[in-house]
Amino acid sequence: MDIILFIVIGIVAGWLAGKIMKGSGFGLIGDLIVGVIGAFLGGWLFGVLGLSIGSGLIGSLITALIGAIVLLFIIRLIKR
Repeated sequence: MDIILFIVIGIVAGWLAGKIMKGSGFGLIGDLIVGVIGAFLGGWLFGVLGLSIGSGLIGSLITALIGAIVLLFIIRLIKR
């Protein structure tokens, strides 16, 4: 059940990141995939930096959102 919740949080984070990072975007499906990958990135990044937003659904969503935003930013830099 945890993996399903993780994927749902990643999808929501990807959608939100696509709305926050305005531009051409990658479409709905692309932004959702970036969100799931960004959730992994956000969890890893916060772990390496020793940061914690908090536990629970909101903390996980914020961590995934930040990871998705960072990933979208990096992809768009490379894409140019």
